[in-house]
Amino acid sequence: MADRTRVAVLGAGFIADIHLESLHRFVPDAEVTAIYSRSGARAETVARKYGIPRWFDSVDALFEHAEEFDVVDICLPNHQHAAVTLAAAAAGKHVICEKPLCVTLEEADQMIDACQRAGVKLMYAEELCFAPKYERVRKLVQDGALGKVYQMRQSEKHSGPHADWFYDVDQAGGGVLMDMGCHAFGWFRWMLGGNPKIESVSATMGTVMHGARGRGEDNAVTIIEFEGGVIGVAEDSWAKLGGMDDRIEVYGTKGVSYADLFAGNAALTYSEAGYGYALEKASSTKGWTFTIFEEAFNQGYPQELRHFIECVREDKTPLVTGEDGRVVLEIIYAAYESAGLGRKVRPDRARYARQHIGKPIDLWLTPAEPPLER
Repeated sequence: MADRTRVAVLGAGFIADIHLESLHRFVPDAEVTAIYSRSGARAETVARKYGIPRWFDSVDALFEHAEEFDVVDICLPNHQHAAVTLAAAAAGKHVICEKPLCVTLEEADQMIDACQRAGVKLMYAEELCFAPKYERVRKLVQDGALGKVYQMRQSEKHSGPHADWFYDVDQAGGGVLMDMGCHAFGWFRWMLGGNPKIESVSATMGTVMHGARGRGEDNAVTIIEFEGGVIGVAEDSWAKLGGMDDRIEVYGTKGVSYADLFAGNAALTYSEAGYGYALEKASSTKGWTFTIFEEAFNQGYPQELRHFIECVREDKTPLVTGEDGRVVLEIIYAAYESAGLGRKVRPDRARYARQHIGKPIDLWLTPAEPPLER
């Protein structure tokens, strides 16, 4: 085993910078040896910032130097996840893939199959499964502090994404539900022990603030009924001003626990002049603000990446895998279908495949009743 596991990061935007900071500061067993961006100038700038020896503006060129890395960390737009994963598997490289896993269920199956056949790990980067504050709540549940859980709520809201591609449903596969609903759906399953059966999905969504920029929804509420009577409520919005809001609620027969990912991890600040950075998506730093510190750590990114590198080095099964990402995508399809039909539905991957449904959001934009089963 080499002294450090070599990582190629694909992407040089906001989430890639968080991954790079986390790998650089918190994962001593990892070394970033290459970075890719469509912009060669951007790739070079980020490479110099983090001391990365190679930078590329072509994915093909990066894989021509595949002997220089062991893992690819995909921080690219959603529609590129599948193709890069297939290329990595063909090169015998392990894969860390940012959420959502991909755009379609067909892509998810191809990614999982390719990695299994190549004998490489496909690790699904859902950081809420590693966020320290949320993990403390999960341990409370495991210890019986709250009794039998009957309802959970996860909300993530801000004023809109960092890049224009999020608003392009052909690249993203959908709107805010694809971008942030996947966090809630993955976290619900994590809290319930991995793979709980889903009885129904009900969702409502609309465009509140960003209608002129694309066809994707920017505000959504989803209710999932799990086997055993547990309800999960996901609230997701790109229409909430004032910076990032991310919180959970867990209700049980013997107690309740609330956790806010950002409140309590910030300094309350008043400034008439304003300053450089308060927290993610804060549009202004004048007046009262919550000045976040150790933002990546509080959200679970270093813990997630440290775990994935450990899985590669010690040949362990990841806690969150491509299969988990595929199930989350199934729930996303069901949520869009529910919003389009105006009623509860049950996720049905086989039916979605038979009907040749493409992007998840198509089920909302052009709703159609599923055919009767014979």
